Amino acid sequence: MATTYAIGDIHGGLKALKQLIGRLMLKPDDRLIFLGDYVDGWSESRQVIEYLMELDKDRPCIFIKGNHDAWCEEWLKGLGPSVDWLLHGGQASVASYAGISDREAEAHLSFFERMPLYYEEDSRLFVHAGFSSMHGPEREHHSSNFFWDRTLWEMALSVDSRIPKDSFFYPKRLLRYKEIFIGHTPTTNYDIEVPMQKCNVWNVDTGAAFWGRITALDIDSKQFRQSVDRGGNEIPLHRGRSWTAQSDAALSKCADGSERQESHQVRRGCFRIRR
Repeated sequence: MATTYAIGDIHGGLKALKQLIGRLMLKPDDRLIFLGDYVDGWSESRQVIEYLMELDKDRPCIFIKGNHDAWCEEWLKGLGPSVDWLLHGGQASVASYAGISDREAEAHLSFFERMPLYYEEDSRLFVHAGFSSMHGPEREHHSSNFFWDRTLWEMALSVDSRIPKDSFFYPKRLLRYKEIFIGHTPTTNYDIEVPMQKCNVWNVDTGAAFWGRITALDIDSKQFRQSVDRGGNEIPLHRGRSWTAQSDAALSKCADGSERQESHQVRRGCFRIRR
């Protein structure tokens, strides 16, 4: 029987991603549903996208779009990098794309553009962050909520377990699906390094790019694999988004007004795809 895995945030961690995929010992018909945020943080964002594009040719894959992917997509379109993006891992992504050809960049942009904002199947929802409408994702007023929202997870965390599901007080959003699988908010924020479940929401972002691990969760059995063995040595992924030296330097540029100028230099120094 085929297994479907939900895979949490990756954030440019190519070595960890390869280790995780190897540890899954996938069968030919096993399926991978990636929950977004493939770039920003560790140093190999471009290489992660290339690896995922090749993986997509070999087996069934679904790639949900995350907020960092949306940022990178805008940059690839030539819209210029936002200061927020550069301060939250974008500089590492820009560096990883150095020397890329227009043809390769076009392929990457097309890959980002094809990413769905969410995926539904068998009363299950797969989305990077969440949604805000009590009527479900199809009635969401702002599509950016799918990769920015944190209220769904925070609501699930705060629900009193004594409230029955047929109560008027039980959150309507949580009644729309049997299970919801998300990333976006690292479980390491709660000093937890494994997937978290609250109500019917499973959070599979275990802190990649914040010294955490990449996780694959079997959506049926709820068994999971991670990119680092429990108690083992971490793969040397270089320094990620927790590297404060880079952030401090970027913040100082922003404080004196020169960051915005550098942002335009980054855009001119890279490429603008002609279509």
